[in-house]
Amino acid sequence: MIRILEVWVTSVAISLLVKGALGGYGMSMFAAQSSPPDPCYDENGNPRRCIPDFVNSAFGKDVRVSSTCGTPASRYCAVTEKGEERTRDCHTCDSGDPKKTHPPAYLTDLNNPHNLTCWQSENYVQYPQNVTFTLSLGKKFEVTYVSLQFCSPRPESMAIFKSMDYGKSWVPFQFYSTQCKKMYNKQNKAAITKQNEQEAICTDSHTDMHPLTGGLIAFSTLDGRPSAHDFDNSPVLQDWVTATDIKVTFSRLHTFGDENEDDSELARDSYFYAVSDLQVGGRCKCNGHASKCVKEREGNLVCECKHNTAGLECDRCKPFHYDRPWQRATAREANECVACHCNLHARRCRFNMELYKLSGRRSGGVCLNCRHNTAGRHCHYCKEGFFRDMSKAISHRRACKGRVPGLGVCWVGYSKWLHDTQTSH
Repeated sequence: MIRILEVWVTSVAISLLVKGALGGYGMSMFAAQSSPPDPCYDENGNPRRCIPDFVNSAFGKDVRVSSTCGTPASRYCAVTEKGEERTRDCHTCDSGDPKKTHPPAYLTDLNNPHNLTCWQSENYVQYPQNVTFTLSLGKKFEVTYVSLQFCSPRPESMAIFKSMDYGKSWVPFQFYSTQCKKMYNKQNKAAITKQNEQEAICTDSHTDMHPLTGGLIAFSTLDGRPSAHDFDNSPVLQDWVTATDIKVTFSRLHTFGDENEDDSELARDSYFYAVSDLQVGGRCKCNGHASKCVKEREGNLVCECKHNTAGLECDRCKPFHYDRPWQRATAREANECVACHCNLHARRCRFNMELYKLSGRRSGGVCLNCRHNTAGRHCHYCKEGFFRDMSKAISHRRACKGRVPGLGVCWVGYSKWLHDTQTSH
């Protein structure tokens, strides 16, 4: 009897558990297994603009650096100040010792304030020599900011550059210097107008020697740019924020002016560049036609294109979708690429701008190599020598029958006239 009671209690418990699961967590589990909604389409399936997540595109990536301490092992000295008293605490940088190395990988690793890791240059690489590091993002990104957190004093002069062609050419993003004119032939804090929105400016902001450690330099690509509030409609700024690579050049060290005194060796060992964190904030560039970037078979980063678009940045229409020109998606209009209207009689088409304008910017596709004995821009009538079988839709492969004995071209002309007359009303 006890055994039967145990079985009954167990059965009831399982029944209640299943009921609860199906009514709550169980239903959630099954719902979670279904595909999440596609951000590129609304609840009715209509296309809408979609963008990849905002990320630190530098995280975990390799950085090429022109100077790193530790080969061979060398002394460096960190300067601290208490009031007017200045002290130097010296250490060893040694690339062969994991506890004493300062490699470029520390620029883009996880930034943990409780376990600070710093890349560090060789000592006293001073102007006119410089220190440069270069970061490849792997594809085009729309960059919002570039920031550097320092373990040493911030540079007296430095520059940030971008490349849009994977490092073949470079364009300046921003200059920092206490002597803008002398270092970069730039006016300090020049005004940005709509006429020079793609011009790098120079500023003496964030160039002070203090703090001696922990200082930040953060460059915002859109801050102060007049068209930033209308970014969707500003091809100039869309181009300005686009980058495949970022380069930072440290041009001049801050010093206390003691590098040429009697104990100059100790002083020079105190001047170097050190950075704990490099961040490049932005989104994978997909022109509003993809919600994420994925790695292809070769490991390259590409947009997962929607809206009938294709290309590394969803920057063109996919084949046969040329009825209107490609456009970037905006908040108001998804600008989906549209298939040509060929009535299932053609596999290829092209875009014609004149026809597009004549149609009131609705349709510009022209079908190529119409099959099944059809002809016309949309393969919408029978070619010469064939007549229309009105019992079948024009999209049917047998809509155009063989030559009509005795009628020839006259029948063809009448058939085309009849079709055009019917479709014009």
